[in-house]
Amino acid sequence: MEIGSFTLLSPEDFSFNFNNNSDFSWFLDMENGNNRKRGRKDFEEDLVNEKSGFGGTLSSILMLDGEAKQEEEIQWFTDSDQRTTFFESGYNEKVEEMNGFFDQFESQYSEMNQLDNSRNKRARKSVLTDTTAAANMVPVGSENASPSQSGIGSGQQRRLWVKDRSKDWWDKCNHPDFPDEEFKRAFRMSKATFNMVCEELEPAVMKKNTMLRDAIPVRQRVAVCIWRLATGEPLRMVSKRFGLGISTCHKLVLEVSAAIKTVLMPKFVQWPDEIKTKRTKQEFESATGIPNVGGSMYTTHIPIIAPKASVAAYFNKKHTERNQKTSYSITLQGVTDQNGAFTDVCIGWPGSMSDDQVLKKSAFYQRATRGYLRDVWVVGNKGYPLMDQVLVPYNHQNLTWAQHAFNEKIAEIEKVGKEAFARLKGRWSCLQKRTEMKLQDLPNVLGACCVLHNICEMRNETMDPELKFELFDDEVVPENNIRSMAAAQARDHIAHNLLHHGGRATSAGFL
Repeated sequence: MEIGSFTLLSPEDFSFNFNNNSDFSWFLDMENGNNRKRGRKDFEEDLVNEKSGFGGTLSSILMLDGEAKQEEEIQWFTDSDQRTTFFESGYNEKVEEMNGFFDQFESQYSEMNQLDNSRNKRARKSVLTDTTAAANMVPVGSENASPSQSGIGSGQQRRLWVKDRSKDWWDKCNHPDFPDEEFKRAFRMSKATFNMVCEELEPAVMKKNTMLRDAIPVRQRVAVCIWRLATGEPLRMVSKRFGLGISTCHKLVLEVSAAIKTVLMPKFVQWPDEIKTKRTKQEFESATGIPNVGGSMYTTHIPIIAPKASVAAYFNKKHTERNQKTSYSITLQGVTDQNGAFTDVCIGWPGSMSDDQVLKKSAFYQRATRGYLRDVWVVGNKGYPLMDQVLVPYNHQNLTWAQHAFNEKIAEIEKVGKEAFARLKGRWSCLQKRTEMKLQDLPNVLGACCVLHNICEMRNETMDPELKFELFDDEVVPENNIRSMAAAQARDHIAHNLLHHGGRATSAGFL
């Protein structure tokens, strides 16, 4: 191993080098570094000590803050309970005040109600004792709507808005001195017949007076309906004639028509009993020579406005072709006696139905098929089928003398029913025009016309010749209208007897 040589320093050199700051500064730096290391360690220890002391202080602050929050919460709950107690006490006081006010109001209301009832009673007594004074208490206003006052009761006045409409025409007609001929021209019946109708309908149509206005009298109610049916005038004209509102007139027409159908139809439109049927047979046989004829049947059509539903069902092809414009109608079928009064009616079926189809819907058909009609013929036109109880003319070509003679006699009986329907439409002109009434209201109106027709016929009310209406034959002749071979044989037998017995048949030809 080889060791290199180095120069040894002398003590002078050594001391010199130590005294030389520039050459031996690294010794000083080393010493300072050691001192800094010791200072940093002491600083870190002091910092640790300071942190531990700060943590304790922070924990103390947090504990104090939590205690303060708890105290605040306790104080808030205490204040909330106090406020709740305060509000509850105030609420209870308000409730007691409202209950007291309500009791006071209820007592005052009961006193006012009793007072009003006593006034109503006194008002009714005063009206019953003095109708003239009561009428003057509710005067009619001016032409425009104006308030009128009535002093009924204990002096308190009530205001009522009434539009002044002239009732001069009706007051004139209702006067006892009004000529009967003019009355009959307006209402299609005499005063005596009109009075009878009013007496029959009074329990059904009479209304009571109220505190605001007097009820419309029964005579005026009935007159509004009859004049509307007789003339067919629009409701605007009815309103002017009778001094009533348009809506009031419309309501009266419907109410009185329904009352006529409900009250009077069972009395004046009914199938005859045995005694009346026997008398009808005798009169028809004496006039035509055909035995056992109990009535004449016919079907007419009443024009209507196109309905909103089932338009095709109400389309009338015959009327459309004849009038050259689209027409809609409903049917009215009836059986009449020898005087032209209805004994059976079937109302309201769509106008597209044939006479045969309408017949099947009638009460007469139900009675006939169930065997309730025996030894009775009802004569119809070519549109009806030949049945056991329905006698119709021959409708084929190349008729024999017997068949031709039979058709002539049948035509005379058909004429009775057809003329009855002509008088019905002539007397009640509303049946000639398209009506604006709803379909559900028409059966009552048509039924009322039939009832009023019977009343006029039974009371021998003559009709003005100017009101005569001409009917057109609308029947659709079926290809084969024979529904019973026995009825066909009976018809042939009647035709043979008519020809060989001097225009009179024997009863042997009936089934």
